[in-house]
Amino acid sequence: MIHQSNRREFLQRTALAATAIGAVGSTALRTRAEDALPAGGEGKKQAVLKISAQEGVVPGKGLSEKLDNMEKWGYVGLEVGGGNLPKRVKELQDALKGRPIKLSAICAGFQGWLISDDKETREKALSSMKEILTAAGELGSTGLIIVPAFNGQKSVPHKQAREMLTGFTRWDRSNDKARTSLLGELGEHAAKAGTRILLEPLNRDECYFLRTLADGASICRDVNSPGIALMGDFWHMTWEETCDMGAFLSAGKYLRHVHIASRKDRKTPGEDGEADNYINGFKGLKMIGYQDYISLECGCRGDRSEVIPAAAKLIREQWAKA
Repeated sequence: MIHQSNRREFLQRTALAATAIGAVGSTALRTRAEDALPAGGEGKKQAVLKISAQEGVVPGKGLSEKLDNMEKWGYVGLEVGGGNLPKRVKELQDALKGRPIKLSAICAGFQGWLISDDKETREKALSSMKEILTAAGELGSTGLIIVPAFNGQKSVPHKQAREMLTGFTRWDRSNDKARTSLLGELGEHAAKAGTRILLEPLNRDECYFLRTLADGASICRDVNSPGIALMGDFWHMTWEETCDMGAFLSAGKYLRHVHIASRKDRKTPGEDGEADNYINGFKGLKMIGYQDYISLECGCRGDRSEVIPAAAKLIREQWAKA
């Protein structure tokens, strides 16, 4: 039996030890969390709103007319597809010259997929991605959006896919293989070209590998390359994330592009009424000092000449409220 005074001393020592352990643990967690914040820490960088749209979303008979409409409606970013991009470099450079609109992201357009169980398919993905990245750099693009694999594309198991992409399966087991991994190789090429790879998490109807921003951010951290970053998509986040703000906070400094659509039918923001609320997510973007584009990737239910400018107006209004 423990004497009452000894028991008191024992409990006091236990409490002190627990406090010390908790302090160490919280410091470690805080350090890991702060690693994801922009340089200078939270609050050091003022977030900016730059609204973009995919080329196919905007009405217009040709690229010039589309860009005229975008300027009129306050869009400052143009997102294009990666297919045939190397042959479009001069066309896009000439079309954007002297305009306030810049090229935002490049959406896919490569061949194959990175975590295929077939080596030839992986090599095809690597080579075609490098071609697009080179063109993206010439155009000053934010980066090339990629999905490691969609449902239905035969791929290696999850653990093997992670090792294939990053060179290892857990951050504390990292080694020099990270530099020669698939993303290590692509990140190096992207950085030299002056752009980056943008990993996109999707909802489970479309993929099972990489569905949340936190998972994407951990892959970026593991590869540790300026050429590897992450994007978020409000549509996919609707189904996979528990909190828009929390998702963007978990992405932190790795977040370099955002897609937006209506939250029920994936039309233009505002076409699904009250469901189209992005304020919580915009708060998260402001907290991390987000500097890149929010780009329309969506269909349209109404007249494009009406719903596209209305979407920009809604985004600006909700950004102001965030």
